[in-house]
Amino acid sequence: MSTDKTVADRLLDEARAKTAREESPTLGKIALIVGVVALLVSPISILGWVFGAAALGLGVAAVRRPVTAKQAKIAMALGGAAILIGVFFFTLNVAQG
Repeated sequence: MSTDKTVADRLLDEARAKTAREESPTLGKIALIVGVVALLVSPISILGWVFGAAALGLGVAAVRRPVTAKQAKIAMALGGAAILIGVFFFTLNVAQG
């Protein structure tokens, strides 16, 4: 008899690893941090757009996980606000010449 894991043991280990990844709050925290950074740098138009888009993307990815859904929604709101503020400051700079 070999010491290799049986198929059932390997499948169980893979399922546990997948569940651990899905329940990890890391992606939600990263999305929230990027959203706050996006809001802080949004007066610099291009940085606000880039970080805002990143916060939106990470938020969309994190909202699918039940553990991080609330953080993801906040990150998406911050990302959207950062993009709007970036557009405002870009328009203001263009108008001032």
